[in-house]
Order: sequence, then C-alpha cells, then structure tokens
Amino acid sequence: MSDVLLEVRDLGVAYGKVEAVHNVSIAVQQGRIVTVIGPNGAGKTTLLAAIMGLMPARGCVRFGGEDLAALSVEQRVARGVVLVPEKRELFAAMSVADNLLLGGFAVRRSGNTVQTLEDVYGRFPRLADRRHQLAGTLSGGERQMLALGRALMSRPRLLMLDEPSLGLAPLIVRQIFEIIATLRASGVSILLVEQNARAALQVADYGYVLETGELRLEGPSSELAADSKVAATYLGQSSAMNRDRGDSPPSMPRPES
Repeated sequence: MSDVLLEVRDLGVAYGKVEAVHNVSIAVQQGRIVTVIGPNGAGKTTLLAAIMGLMPARGCVRFGGEDLAALSVEQRVARGVVLVPEKRELFAAMSVADNLLLGGFAVRRSGNTVQTLEDVYGRFPRLADRRHQLAGTLSGGERQMLALGRALMSRPRLLMLDEPSLGLAPLIVRQIFEIIATLRASGVSILLVEQNARAALQVADYGYVLETGELRLEGPSSELAADSKVAATYLGQSSAMNRDRGDSPPSMPRPES
C-alpha cells in the first residue's frame, strides 16, 4: 500500500444532528482514477469538502502519509490537493487568463507560472483562443475546461472533481472525460464524484458506491459495472435518462491494467 496517495479512514460529517457521511473509508493510489458514485443526497459532495478541509469532520485524512487534520485549505492546496467544485466558482467578470493565473497563486513562488500557463493552453486550445474573453461569457463546456485548467495551474498531485459532467451536452461530456483520462496518463491522481455512473466507471480504475452517507459497495470499476445491483440502480437509470435526451453514454478509454 506504499503507493496510496490519499487515505481516508472512518470519516464522518454531520450537519447539526444529521450525519451526512458516516464512517467512510476510501483510498486513492498514485496515478489512478477513483470514482465515487451514488444518488443525489448520498453525501458525495460533502465527502470531497471534508477532504479539502472546507468543513469539520471526524476521522482521519492522510495525504502522502501526512495527516491533514491541522492543515488549512490553503495548506492542503500547497501540498497538492485541489478541488474543482460542482458550481466551478469562476470569476465571471475576469478574463480566462486572469482566472488561470489566480489558480497558480498558491504555488507561484515554487515554479514557473508562465510555463504552467502555456501547458494548460496546450491541453485546452479553446482556452488559449479565448484567453482575453470574460469567463462569464463562456459556454458551459468552456467553463468546465476553465475550471479544470485553473486547478491544473496549481500543479496538483490529487485532483478532486465534483460532477464535472453536470449540465453539459453529451459531446462535451465525452471531451471532458477524455481529458480526465489524459490527466491520469500524465501522472495526476483523480478522485471523481459523478452521477453519470456509466461514464465514471468506464474511465476509473476503482469505484465506491455511496448511499445515504454510507459505503455500500466498492471494487474495480469493471466489476462494479458488471454488478447487477449497480447496473439496475445506476447504469439502467443512466441509460434511461440518455434515451430520454436522445443520446447515448460516452464511450471512454479503458484504464490500463
């Protein structure tokens, strides 16, 4: 287990007397994509927020062998833990370039921000074309690309993505998941929270099923995708939803063994 980058043990988060996450334990290995799937209200976003230090939680969160309990959000970012939130939280009145530069603020003293910016533009040519455009005028897919690019400006070791496909057209969803796969190939570990279970399991190496704040199932993504309960509850729903929209789920590149 020496290649485990993130280790979460018995994590619990409560809103008053209501426990949203109960004794959840997950792990993300170096260079792997791990997904957490589940219905709305399962506690997926709360789990990411607790790992990021955005809310108090009990249990243990270790990153690269270090206990993060005493570290602030900014210190966790400096260690290499970065969250792309569901709402993306861009600065709408600022340009694409300025949003990206702000993403590199936490690590600007320890590396070449200009080179990192060019690397992001190389990965997202559409952002390069729109570098002077206000973030608030971008399309939904472009805003998601900008949110990803801004996160990459901090050169993360672990990238946590909260519902990256939310509200996007099927073609853009395919592009976003292809980008996620290329990030793994470049060595970035990814913790992916997704309601699009089919796409998430296709791109991930390992998966967890979270329901009402508790883990119900876990295993290699291929095994979860073949599990009858997962297929009936999540993959079947995804298929039905896609049929209603008149499209099919994106086909993702399988992870290397």
